[in-house]
Amino acid sequence: MPIARKSLVSLEATPYYHIVSRCCRRCFILGKDAITKKDYSHRQEWIENRLQELPKIFNIKIASYALMSNHFHLVVFIDQEESKQLTDLEIAHRWHQLYKGTMLTQKFANGENLSKVELDAVTIKINEWRERLLDLGWFVKNINEPLARMANAEDKCTGKFWEGRFKSQALLDEKALLACMAYVDLNPIRAKMAEIPEKSNHTSIKKRAEKAKQSKVPNRLDQQENSLLNFAGKPRENMPKGIPFTLTNYLELVDWTGRQVRKNKRGNIDQALPNILQRLNIEQDQWLYITQNFESSFKGIVGTTMSLVSKMKDFKRTRTLGYSNSLFYFGK
Repeated sequence: MPIARKSLVSLEATPYYHIVSRCCRRCFILGKDAITKKDYSHRQEWIENRLQELPKIFNIKIASYALMSNHFHLVVFIDQEESKQLTDLEIAHRWHQLYKGTMLTQKFANGENLSKVELDAVTIKINEWRERLLDLGWFVKNINEPLARMANAEDKCTGKFWEGRFKSQALLDEKALLACMAYVDLNPIRAKMAEIPEKSNHTSIKKRAEKAKQSKVPNRLDQQENSLLNFAGKPRENMPKGIPFTLTNYLELVDWTGRQVRKNKRGNIDQALPNILQRLNIEQDQWLYITQNFESSFKGIVGTTMSLVSKMKDFKRTRTLGYSNSLFYFGK
């Protein structure tokens, strides 16, 4: 039986989540249908454009993504602080980019005078929208629904394009976040769609690598790919918002991991093992396994056993699911 979404999302526990949304009825987002031979690669622009637009509206930023032939992966950061800083007027303008809103909210957004009763009604609606702009369900809905309509029109059919429910995993700590991002960025390598990460189309890792090559100092926040959540460096006091690793270390790690996966070197000792794994105390064999089997290895909440035990109450859960796998792959 599926677990209720509210039991898988807790902003008190973590702002990072892994999302997977899959097509049904042999639909394709990208690539070529092996039976009909029809090429759907033009649909990449539909979804990648959407992934650039929505983070400007929602308080949800994309840390990594990979678009596959019949599903997509996202690792997202839910930015509560940004949401709190937005005024009611800014929330209204953002929401109106997606939906019409109400007559009163349109008047409010246009600067028209409203009575106290009308303003109270607007405030209620704005508060509702503020919550929705932090909501994974609304975020995925605004990716999937437009694409489904365009794909159905192109295929001259009606009905479901996506499976009814997307999958989400809460990423509780650095180890879970790093492993999941690498798993997402290496999806095309495992699927034999590319040989090395920086040449894997429709992925965040390719965008980051291309931007890094153009930048004089890739780790600087202002020289990173602006459509994605920045890498903010190692955890420290007064740390800026962003992923708690350096970009260059992450690119080296994903490149190294992709080569091990492609060449089937799991179990070998590699002198070029990136030090980011040593800092997080992750064994090479375990790292290579989880970056190929992240979805199947963990339940909806992922992290070290200490993170799992300490944060179960935030998810209103009485049982700690996935404890043994978390202990084996991530440790205490």
